[in-house]
Amino acid sequence: MARILVCDPIAADAVEAIRGMGHEVVEKPGMSPEELLETIPGFDAMVVRSATKVTRPVLEKASGSLKLVIRGGVGMDNIDAEAAKQFGARVMNTPGASSIAVAELAMAHMLAACRFISRADRTCKEGKWEKKTFSKGLELWNSTLGLVGFGRIAREVAKRALAFEMKVQFYDPFVEDPTGLEARKVDMEQLCRTSDFISLHIPVTAETKNLLDSPQFGMMKSGVVIINCARGGVLNEKALLEAIDSGRVFAAGLDVFEVEPPADKALVSSDKVIATPHIGAGTEGATTRVGGEVVKIVSEFFGK
Repeated sequence: MARILVCDPIAADAVEAIRGMGHEVVEKPGMSPEELLETIPGFDAMVVRSATKVTRPVLEKASGSLKLVIRGGVGMDNIDAEAAKQFGARVMNTPGASSIAVAELAMAHMLAACRFISRADRTCKEGKWEKKTFSKGLELWNSTLGLVGFGRIAREVAKRALAFEMKVQFYDPFVEDPTGLEARKVDMEQLCRTSDFISLHIPVTAETKNLLDSPQFGMMKSGVVIINCARGGVLNEKALLEAIDSGRVFAAGLDVFEVEPPADKALVSSDKVIATPHIGAGTEGATTRVGGEVVKIVSEFFGK
């Protein structure tokens, strides 16, 4: 029997399925970093989503018992993988479970940003009828979408963009073949100069930190739309706001921020920014699929 600490919420039926295998499951979502340090000793596995940070101190505190860290989702930048390896804990994720949910949110942000959905809704609720104000939106049809990164989620976005009859191009130094999708590979400069919409789908690393910064915004076509449903920190938020204020960027749809919740409210307060609170994987379907993948990992790792 394994002792498993669930640090962020997963589907209730997944928890029951793990308990049904004979394992002890302790659910303690919302712990502070200090509480996590106090709680983690003695557990064989921990399950996190994006909220909990699995830092070196946590892994060191758990060393001797912790064998497995499960990330319910795709990106694993909230887990110190090197420290996990050092202290003998395997790190696994559920890469396919939330891809569709995040891809659909990216598309929703595109539509909301280019058709003023949030502002138009708000003014209608205020009793106004500002038809002329919102009559200069953009169309997805026949526009060019640039995807920064071409992994699982970006490919799902590409499929949906092609259904809107967008032209898709991507930048990814690790991918050569779009594998059946009608998309062309370009370099970063070409992507910036020729895309009408740019959507980010990369983790935040030393190499990708502020990958979109003032020089990149300066290359872009006037009226470009920026979408980030990946990770905060892969674009420079100050530079983005400057590009919005200058008119270079028509609008932005952001689900993630460098600091969450954002400490500086200037960007999210802009009328040209559609902001959501990191809800990319927040659908019932994604939660169910993540839970199912977690159950499968536990079953294969510890046995039924």
